[in-house]
Amino acid sequence: MRILISNDDGYFAPGLAALAGVLVAANHDVMVCAPERDRSGASNSLTLDRPLTVRTAPNGYRYVNGTPTDCVHLAATGLMDALPDMVVSGINHGANMGDDTIYSGTVAAATEGFLLGVPAMAISLASRNPVHFETAARIAAELVARAVREPFRGAVLLNVNVPDLPYEALAGTKVTRLGRRHRAAPVIKDANPRGEAIWWVGPPGHAADAAEGTDFHAISQGQVSITPLSIDLTAYPQMDFIESWQRA
Repeated sequence: MRILISNDDGYFAPGLAALAGVLVAANHDVMVCAPERDRSGASNSLTLDRPLTVRTAPNGYRYVNGTPTDCVHLAATGLMDALPDMVVSGINHGANMGDDTIYSGTVAAATEGFLLGVPAMAISLASRNPVHFETAARIAAELVARAVREPFRGAVLLNVNVPDLPYEALAGTKVTRLGRRHRAAPVIKDANPRGEAIWWVGPPGHAADAAEGTDFHAISQGQVSITPLSIDLTAYPQMDFIESWQRA
């Protein structure tokens, strides 16, 4: 397969190297195009107020002075002769579960592939200090191999979270729904060396909905979580109410 790889941790991230290495070893035609620096939390932002530049690292990876979405859009529609067969984003340093998917640059890179009509997946290692990148890379390679044997029916977007465990210690794979987090902590006020007020974004909340069937629950059980995502944000149950509200 012709696979476009990106991430949000930057082109120098060990998770990116682990992912690219395993897919190259499986004889896929791989292009890596990632941000020049860590863009975690960039979500689906596109850079529209300045031009983008592409440079090539000594290992052949392309890197862009933009967001993960920029990288996939630029590579798929500008650097490649045709759209790739698949976009794979990761391996992220940390989980992307529940509400994280709204902010995640890792998921955003995969989403851009999906919006271009390309099957895509985001791969994350569910640990604050990830170690077992080889486990997540192996899971990614297995999912890609499965897609080769049984092609997706149209564009599909998968959010995959992998426990930070040796491969042999995994407790299988679970297809899940997104859980929910508690409200994030308030911003933290501080001062810079000049005495001016500054604020840091607080940490995310803990799991609020981690019931069986959620991504949070699967990870807690040592299972790989695979969540198919949809991009339609329409709140269909609210449509009739808003229609009547408009007529009032």
